[in-house]
Amino acid sequence: MIRHFLVVLALVSLGGCAGLGTLRQASKPNDLYLLTPKSTFSSALPRVQKQIVVQEPTATAAVNTDQIAIQPTPFQVQYLPRARWVDRAPLIVQALLVESYENSGKVAAVGRSTVGLRPDYVIAPDIREFQGLVVNETEGTKTIRVEVRINIKIIDEFDDKIIASNSFREYVVSASDQTPDLVKAFDDALGRTMRDAVEWSVRRISAHAANNPRQS
Repeated sequence: MIRHFLVVLALVSLGGCAGLGTLRQASKPNDLYLLTPKSTFSSALPRVQKQIVVQEPTATAAVNTDQIAIQPTPFQVQYLPRARWVDRAPLIVQALLVESYENSGKVAAVGRSTVGLRPDYVIAPDIREFQGLVVNETEGTKTIRVEVRINIKIIDEFDDKIIASNSFREYVVSASDQTPDLVKAFDDALGRTMRDAVEWSVRRISAHAANNPRQS
C-alpha cells in the first residue's frame, strides 16, 4: 500500500503532461478535509478574566498552503493528489485554537487578530511541522507518521513584550496510507498539541496576571 502511495505521489509531482488523460484528471474535483478543535481540558485549569487574541500562525511555504503535505524522505515535500484542506493550514490552526480556547471555558474572551478585540494577551503561534513523514520500519515495511509541532509565544499587550514561549509536539502513526486515515492522524496530533498549548498558556497568563494586577 505504501509503495502504491509513493508511486502516486511521484506521478503527481511530474509536470509537462498534456492530452486527454491530463484533462480528465484536471476535471476531477478535490476532496476537502476538515480538522476539529479540542474540547476536553484539565478541570484544574484556572479561569482568567482576560481577553486573548490569536494571531495567524507563521509557517514555511511548504505548510502555508491548503495542500496536505507528505515527506517521502526528510528532505523532500510532496502533496496528496486530489485532496485539500478546506483552507490554508495556518488559518485552520488559528481558527481551531480560537475555538479550543473558547471550549476550555477558562478565558473571558478570545478571537482572531482581525476581529477588532482589544486584547490583554496575544498568542503568536509558529507552525514548525505539519506533515506526514514516510518512515522505514523493520523488515522493509513503511508507515506514515504525522508530525505536528507548534511554537507558542505569549505577548503581554500592556508592556508589548513576550512573557513566555514553549513548543508543543505530537506524533501519530496513520492506520494506513489512505487519505481518510491520514487526516484522522493529523486531527489526533493537532488536537493533542492544541490541548497542551491551551492548558500551558492559560496557566502562564493566570500567573502573569496575578503578578501584574495593574493589567486587570
